[in-house]
Parts: sequence; structure tokens; C-alpha cells
Amino acid sequence: MAHPKIAFIGAGSVEFTQGLLADLLAFPELKSAHIALHDIDAERLDTAEAAARHIAAERGADARVTAHADRRASLAGAGFVINTVQIGMAEATRTDFHVPARYGLRQTIGDTLGIGGVFRALRTFPFLKLLGEDIADLCPDAWLLNYTNPMAMNVQYLTQATGLTRVVGLCHSVYWTLRDLAELLDVPYDEITYRAAGVNHQAWVLRFERGGEDLYPRLDELIAREPQLRRRVRMDMYRRLGYYPTETSEHSSEYVPWYLHHDSEVDRLRLPVGAYLDMTDENVASYHRTRDALAKGEPLAVEGTMEYAPQVIHSVVTGTPRTVYGNVPNHGLIDNLPAHGVVEVPCLVDASGVQPTRAGSLPPQLAALNRTYLSTNDLVVRAALHDEPRHVRHAAMTDPATAATLTVRDVWRLCDDMVRAHGELLQPSLRVLLADPADG
Repeated sequence: MAHPKIAFIGAGSVEFTQGLLADLLAFPELKSAHIALHDIDAERLDTAEAAARHIAAERGADARVTAHADRRASLAGAGFVINTVQIGMAEATRTDFHVPARYGLRQTIGDTLGIGGVFRALRTFPFLKLLGEDIADLCPDAWLLNYTNPMAMNVQYLTQATGLTRVVGLCHSVYWTLRDLAELLDVPYDEITYRAAGVNHQAWVLRFERGGEDLYPRLDELIAREPQLRRRVRMDMYRRLGYYPTETSEHSSEYVPWYLHHDSEVDRLRLPVGAYLDMTDENVASYHRTRDALAKGEPLAVEGTMEYAPQVIHSVVTGTPRTVYGNVPNHGLIDNLPAHGVVEVPCLVDASGVQPTRAGSLPPQLAALNRTYLSTNDLVVRAALHDEPRHVRHAAMTDPATAATLTVRDVWRLCDDMVRAHGELLQPSLRVLLADPADG
């Protein structure tokens, strides 16, 4: 694989594509790679291509860059497929927030669990099925590196609906959590050792050490001295559960029933309800700035992001061993979580590919929360696999933050409203409106 072909699906997510390319083309062994870009938005695809050529020039790379409106052309012969699609784009994201808000349901990010996560998954699954079929046909030995959220639902659906086995979900949350913890304690990141496991956006730092010293007591001392640190959800969860969660407070608040429903907790823990809407607007603005700068021939900053996909590709191509955190089906990796669920664990990567490592059993309080998360995921996936619209409602009923806020009748009605709002983005069997059983 001297000149690997790397297909970017959803390359119009230009800022993300830029960061990945900056990392990829920094590796000498990947400077001659074939970068095949695909997006259904012609303007965004043109912008991604211009950005890729600029980054290649800045990195001194002789990469072959091609742009494809046809997805199959981008995939043919690929060794790696990076998926960053967002089905429905910003408009669908706004729907995910505005419709539930009419029922008094608060969300902060809305891309992993909750009503936002459920419907983001349901409008992504039809695309994933087609993508999986294309990969099986055109590049069956390729590694599919998924970045699209909801990560765990998407990876579970991909592996169950398509039969693909070389699928791993990649997320930077574990890495950046430990970078932030090291900085908080004024400890060089390169000097710490750690191990985490759980589910995406709700994994747990099980070991956090420096030179054999457990760093958790130092974190406890810092929290005791700094009252403002205690006004964050992840710190609150850590102090109650004994292990630090691997996602931001904004994310973490949505996966449990304790915070968003209560005005006092929103205030105490400084939760920015609807935060992702501002991020969505900024992402659109950032794209426009990049597009306009490229059109004017202005220089773009070429900055690495330390994302996992470039590291995985480099390790597979060169045999360089690395450890990354990946999201994969739980086939005996975490004993006290469901076997069919997708878990986040350390993975060894080398020329043999991505090899998940066994984590054993989680502390019971952590496994209890992860099992609830995976139960919601499973119902969403089953809804799509078995054409069962009732499972969409069942998933919403089991979701912790939704169930803490809404009556079951409002859960049922909200799901109907979301089906109406997302319309043809859903597979036909799930566009069904269901009468509330209480009305029968």
C-alpha cells in the first residue's frame, strides 16, 4: 500500500477535512497518498478540493487529489474510508432542537442520545446502508473510519445492517479529556499513563497515573480548593461516581436524568442549553470564511488536530504500532455491558489493522449508566433494522433526559412531530405516525 487511496465521504465538512489532511500529509509515508473527496454539495466539494490542494502544497506533499460528485467513484479501490457526513446539515440540527423545545425538553448538544441523537441516527442510517453496500462492492478490504455522530448507534447499525467488519468509530474525547486533566494538574501529558473504557461520550478514566502515582487524589485536592470547578457536570459526576467521564459537561448532562430537567441544576452547573445551535452557526460561518479565502487566494492556516484517523492510517500502512481509542462492537471486551452494544476501548493498531483490547468489568455504577445508554441505542437500531416505528418511541421513553422531563404521552407526540419535521430523510417504514395508546 505504497500510495494508499483514502476516500473522504462528506468532504464538504471542510474544516474537519482540513484538519485530517493536515495530519495525514504531515507523515512522510503518506505524502503520495491518493485523496479522493466526495460530497453531494458541489460548492462544498469544490472548496474541499481547493483546501486539499493548498494543504498538500503547504506540507510539501505530492498527493493525488481528486473530487467526485459520484460516491462510488471516490470509493473504488480505496484502502481507507473516512466518514464525516451530516445528513440534513444545519437545518436538520435546528429541527432537532426547536421541535423538542416546544415540549420543554432541554438539550445542549443533541447528537448522541436524547431526541436529537435518536433522530440524527434515524436520518443517517439509510445513507450508512448504501455506503456499506458500496464498500462491500468496491473496496471490501477497506477500513471504514467513522466520525459521524451518534457514534455508537451508527457503528452498531453499520456492523449489523451491512455485515462489514473493518469498521471503527473514532472520537477525540478520551485524548482531549486526558490532555485537559494533565493541564489542570500542571503535569506534562507525555508523563501520564491512563486507561479508559465505556461507551462513546460516556467512557470513564479508570486509571490516571504519573510514574506510578495515582493522580486522582491530586485532582480531589484541586477540586476542594476551587469552588468553580465544582460547578461543572463532569466534576459533579466524578465526585459522585468516583471516576472521571470522558466528555464535556455539555455532552455529559444529556446522558443522565439528573441535571437538565431542573432549573436549579442548570444554574448551579452553568449548563448552556442549546449550545450546539451556536456551534452550528459558527461552523457555517467558518466554512464561508474558508471558501472566501480560497477564492481570493489568501493563505489558510495549516494546523494539525491530533485526530486518530491519520494515526490509524499511518500505522496500518507502515506497521508502526500505536494505541488509539476506538468504538467497536462489544464482543467480550467489557464483561458487564451487552455483547451487541458498541463500546469505546483502547485499540492496538499496526499493519494487522485495528485490534480492540479487553477491558474486563467496569465498576458497577458506571456499567449501570452505560447499560441504559446502550439500551436506548439498541432500540433505535432495531427500529431501523426491523422497520418497527414503535421502537423509535420506546427508545425515546428509555432515554434518561427525555424520560425525566416528559410524560409518556408527550414522548409519543414529540416523536410524531419529529417524524413530520424530518419527513423524507427517514426510511419509509419509520415515517409512520402512531396514535397514542392512551387515546384508544
